[in-house]
Amino acid sequence: MRTYLISYDLAKPHLIKHVVAQAIMAAGHSWARPLEQTWYVRSEESEEALEAKLTRILDSEDGLLIQRVKDEAILTNTSIRWFKQRQAGVEINGDTNIIAFPIAKPVSDEPELPFAEAC
Repeated sequence: MRTYLISYDLAKPHLIKHVVAQAIMAAGHSWARPLEQTWYVRSEESEEALEAKLTRILDSEDGLLIQRVKDEAILTNTSIRWFKQRQAGVEINGDTNIIAFPIAKPVSDEPELPFAEAC
């Protein structure tokens, strides 16, 4: 398992920052996000494979840095908390801080409530 530092600078962050975050979290076995646009990812993949996955969603004006790093780091005013990649349908036991969210809610037969109107 390799550890990578991934950092990016988006020209239009309001459009794709959540898409980029999801792609980074799915790129490896586990991830940490010590700063808003800086990630650590543990993956079996190469730098080139990670770059190929991420550049598909980036614009030509966006910046991307992927660098293999050692596990040690010096941090100021932040910390690293590792999370495992979420996998659909996998039950998580009670001794972890990871929460697996359900894929979809069951459809209800009750009619949808109308929007409130201003007086």
